[in-house]
Amino acid sequence: MFTYQGKTALITGASSGIGEAFVRALAGRGMHVMLVARSEEKLRALAAEMSGQHEVRAEVIAADLGQEQAVQLIQQEVERRGLTIDLLVNNAGFGTYGLFETISPEREHQEVMVNIAAMVALTHAFVPPMVARGQGAVINLSSVAGFQPLPYMAVYAATKAFVLSFSEALSVEYRRHGVRVLALCPGVTDTAFLKEASAEPLIVAPKRTPEQAVATGLRALERGRSVVIDGVGNAMLPQVVRLFPRALIAQIAGQVMRPRGAGMSGQAAATQKR
Repeated sequence: MFTYQGKTALITGASSGIGEAFVRALAGRGMHVMLVARSEEKLRALAAEMSGQHEVRAEVIAADLGQEQAVQLIQQEVERRGLTIDLLVNNAGFGTYGLFETISPEREHQEVMVNIAAMVALTHAFVPPMVARGQGAVINLSSVAGFQPLPYMAVYAATKAFVLSFSEALSVEYRRHGVRVLALCPGVTDTAFLKEASAEPLIVAPKRTPEQAVATGLRALERGRSVVIDGVGNAMLPQVVRLFPRALIAQIAGQVMRPRGAGMSGQAAATQKR
C-alpha cells in the first residue's frame, strides 16, 4: 500500500487536464503538492484552492519544460524550499498532428524535450533520494499510442513508446529499493489535447475523464503495478496489436489518422497536460 498522508508530490503539467486531476486527487488524500507548469496564474489559483480545501501545503513553480534549464530550476527550488519529493508525477507533454514534412522541426524538437528529456531529467533528479530513503514512487504518463506506430502523430507516439519502455525498465531496477515506477497509459481523454491538435474528428472511441485516468493510475500504484491502461476498451488495444503484423497495424492506423479536409494539412500542434 502506498501512503499519501503527509507526503509530498510533484506534478508537472498541473494547470489542467490529467495534471490538475492528479493535484486534486492527491491533495484530497492528504498529500502536500508541488505544482509545475508554464501557467503561473492558473497554478496559483489551484494551489490556493487545495490549501484551503484540504489544509495541505500547495506550492507553485512556473517552468517551461521545453527549456534546457527548466529541470535544474525545479530541483533547485525544491531544495531551497526544504521539500522532500515522495511521489513524482511526470505528466507534462504535448503532441503534434499532421503530415510530418509540414510540422515545424523546432516544434517537434520541443515535443521530444518535454515528453522525453524533461521526464528523464526529473527522474534523475528525484529518484536517487527516494532510493536513499528506501521509499518513493514515480508515475509517468504514457499513452495507448505508445503500443503502436501512429502515422500523422509519429513523434508523439514514439515519445510515448519511450515513456512506456523507460518506466517498465526502471520498475524492475528499483522495486527492490522500495521505489515504485508506473507507466499510466490513457486512451482518448476529455481534455483540450485533441481539440487543440485538430485531431478530434478522427477519434470515435468513447472518451474517459481525467478523473477516471487518475483513479486508474493511483489504484495501480497502490497495487505495485508497472503498467496500467485506463479503460477496459483501451486495455484491449495492445492485445489486438499483438495479433497482427506491425506493418498492417501501421497501415490501419494511417487510414484512421489521415488528415481530412481543408486546413488539416499538418501544421496543427497541441499542448497537453501543461
